[in-house]
Amino acid sequence: MELLLYLVLGAAAGVLAGLFGVGGGLIIVPVLVLSFTSQGMPSEILTHLAVGTSLATIVFTSINSLLEHHRKGAVRWPLFRWLSLGILLGAALGALTAALIQGPLLQKIIGTFAIVIAVQMALDLKPKASGDVPGKPTLAVAGGVIGWASAIFGIGGGSLTVPFLVWRSVPMQQAVATSAACGLPIAIAGALSFMFTGWGNPNLPQWSVGFIYLPALLGIALTSMFFARFGARLAHRLSPRLLKRLFALLLFSVGLSFLI
Repeated sequence: MELLLYLVLGAAAGVLAGLFGVGGGLIIVPVLVLSFTSQGMPSEILTHLAVGTSLATIVFTSINSLLEHHRKGAVRWPLFRWLSLGILLGAALGALTAALIQGPLLQKIIGTFAIVIAVQMALDLKPKASGDVPGKPTLAVAGGVIGWASAIFGIGGGSLTVPFLVWRSVPMQQAVATSAACGLPIAIAGALSFMFTGWGNPNLPQWSVGFIYLPALLGIALTSMFFARFGARLAHRLSPRLLKRLFALLLFSVGLSFLI
């Protein structure tokens, strides 16, 4: 049942990554927290383990989503390069920040973030295009902030990168595609940092490498790799308004349960 849960979770995360450019972490982290809680893992480490594992799975999700968007010619590679410079440093700092936060408090922070994103999706709040496409220094600084926050929440950064790029006059499809590309450096830097900060923790369960739980990583990666491409194809064919609202309802429920 545990493996089946991870396989289904990976499929859902993959579709969300390709469809919305959100990386799937907004779903993976809450479900892993609930799964680890039911397995009796210590509260001190289960949230960090969920976030680290989520970032590790996003490595696989991002690769496949990125390939599909690149095939459509939608990735703005010059923007990606300069965003990534800031992302790599920011994600590493974000993992170190998360390591200093106690597990229950980290859950409440993630819950609050989930509710904010749920409201944004439900009301379809989007920034209006303002100004030109940002220059290299602005992209690097923005990447640092996005990477830092994404590592704390265990996400691929799409819920932050897409609004930023749209605000700076990047078309929506290109913003989603470039966001999917940015999820890869976020995931790599964040996962390696969580692996480092959790190394040798005596409360970790068997089959953990730092704050990464290998059985969950394997199960989620197996299905997310396929379904990320499926989601990316849907992003170029369907209007996702209804799906966004349903996803927002799920996120709001999860966020509220974390706070309570």
